[in-house]
Amino acid sequence: MENTNQSIKNRADKVFIGNYLRYPAAIVSGAGCELIDADGNRYLDFLSGIAVCALGHCHPAVTRAISEQASRLVHVSNLYYTNPQTELAELLVENTFADKVFMANSGAEANEAAIKLARIASGEGRYEIITLEGSFHGRTLATVAATAQPKFHQGFEPLPQGFVYAEFGDVGAIEQCITPQTCAIMCEPLQGEGGVRPLPEDYLQFLRHLCDTHSLLLVFDEVQTGMGRTGSLFAYQQLGVTPDIMTVAKALGNGMPIGAMVTTEKLASALVPGTHASTFGGNPVACAAAVATLKVMLADGFLDEVQAKGDYFRARLAEVQQKHPGLCSHVRGMGLLNGLVMTEAGCERGADIVNAMYDEHILINFAGNCALRFAPPLIVDRTEIDRAIVILDQVLGSQKA
Repeated sequence: MENTNQSIKNRADKVFIGNYLRYPAAIVSGAGCELIDADGNRYLDFLSGIAVCALGHCHPAVTRAISEQASRLVHVSNLYYTNPQTELAELLVENTFADKVFMANSGAEANEAAIKLARIASGEGRYEIITLEGSFHGRTLATVAATAQPKFHQGFEPLPQGFVYAEFGDVGAIEQCITPQTCAIMCEPLQGEGGVRPLPEDYLQFLRHLCDTHSLLLVFDEVQTGMGRTGSLFAYQQLGVTPDIMTVAKALGNGMPIGAMVTTEKLASALVPGTHASTFGGNPVACAAAVATLKVMLADGFLDEVQAKGDYFRARLAEVQQKHPGLCSHVRGMGLLNGLVMTEAGCERGADIVNAMYDEHILINFAGNCALRFAPPLIVDRTEIDRAIVILDQVLGSQKA
């Protein structure tokens, strides 16, 4: 059977539901920041599987951990203990505010667990969760309902009740949303799908104050911002605000499907046997990958280098923005999650710019209908950043013609 980009695409299009807009490349291998398709084309990956492969593709330590664990034990139910699951939970507790961990398989599942915990721990009659305009919390019905973007709701109504949306970054608006039924405020410290929009530190600190004043729980969705992406292991650690519940997924297993919800011992006590579960949550192979990933990130100097490379990248993006003011407005982001925010004219060409970058074998995407999003592997080097910047400059130049 021929395995070219076109042949794989033709076969796939016959059997898959058409809910993805895919590029015509069939990826067959990857290493570091590079991917290779079935025709032998090489791509510089500045999206990392949407902030998933934070250590790059096929990182040796993660590959070794997966292989060794798969040769011993692939799955056992949560009726039993396993060492990889336990070691991962210990690492998460040791390196966050949390005392207790629940294992899931994705960010949506982790957020579902957070929603359920916030409700059951807050008592009868308190079930409403306030989220922010532009947020993204997942694709299940509950997490879609939590996502304050109408385009994700269309066709799935009626959505589960209990979610109230506040204007992004507006202190007064969120305070007005609080009612006797409110149990929590849920937000991303930096909105990824919403267009790489960081929430100001003083705003996040005010959310903490609101929650303390009104006996609400503060939930941070760090599915995209966690695991070193912003230059600290989790974004909250550099923002001076500690949540009550936090979710993590995406880069946790460096490509293996895994998520987690972490919280305090007091809140965790609300989830007794029978209240919540997951068949595959804490899978030994996925957990072994996550342990290896965390150990690499926690090594001396790793996160400092992410911060330094993030500063360098934003400075280079700012140079590009200044050269193309008709298309580019400004740069924003944290660590190695950055956005080049477009002008109105630039937004109209956002998809064209991303497609042109793809044609030049640089992978990025357009987030929130407003920003080119760059989330390269955290192991990216400055030479690779410079290469992407040169191509971006050329592509933007061609768009002005």
